[in-house]
Amino acid sequence: MSTINCAGKLIDLATPHVMGIINTTPDSFYDGGRLKTDKALLTQVETMLQDGASFIDVGGYSSRPDGSHISVEEECQRVLPAIELIKKNFPDAVVSCDSFRESVITKALNHGTSLVNDISAGLLDDQMLATVAAHQVPYIMMHMRGTPQTMKSLTNYDNLIVEMNTYFASRVHAARDAGINDIIIDPGFGFAKTVDQNFHLLKNLGLLRSLDLPILAGVSRKSMIYKTLHITAQDALNGTTALHMCCLQQGACILRVHDVKEAMQTIALFKMLEKN
Repeated sequence: MSTINCAGKLIDLATPHVMGIINTTPDSFYDGGRLKTDKALLTQVETMLQDGASFIDVGGYSSRPDGSHISVEEECQRVLPAIELIKKNFPDAVVSCDSFRESVITKALNHGTSLVNDISAGLLDDQMLATVAAHQVPYIMMHMRGTPQTMKSLTNYDNLIVEMNTYFASRVHAARDAGINDIIIDPGFGFAKTVDQNFHLLKNLGLLRSLDLPILAGVSRKSMIYKTLHITAQDALNGTTALHMCCLQQGACILRVHDVKEAMQTIALFKMLEKN
């Protein structure tokens, strides 16, 4: 079943969708500290929605490698006002909260979030799955090892794709047992994976379709692009677009992006390819 229920709004993932990234962190690798005012935040969200984003993903904890660890209170102070502002001005927007902490997610759900994006698949907070199930919202679970602070040292795999399939099978089973209905998997590009491993994963992303679950791909402006091309994240849009097409061809149905318009154009071209 490819349809997910976001607080009564049914979204069919049989056709690809775009999730726009809203970072309220000062230290995110690409756009940290850009949205310092309510006006800047709302302008960015309005542009994303007008450009075709189906989801707006709000995060307040920088999960980049070696990102700063912050308290639950600080994370809430970053994300909750943003979620409230978005829902007040764009009540029909489907807002996701990007957090691995159950207490943050609970508050976000009470502020109008209708989708949960958890980089740890519930492994960093044992209350997460029960809370998501109680609210009956879709759950995005990502593959990673360790924490954002330790994941760079946890990149040894015997067989990356096999181990990822095993990981997801286990976490999906736990989520189903908890009572979660709508599950989306995120392979976690850049999380406990080297540049070479990221490209191996991308090349073999279609093998994750055996799990029969929607796949979200998050490659936007990431280091696998800018390190390979010897550029900066600011110059990585062209590379992002190229890899987005690869993701779509390998079965991804949600692109999580900084640049919505370009991602939507990529989807339009992909659809034309598929039709002919």
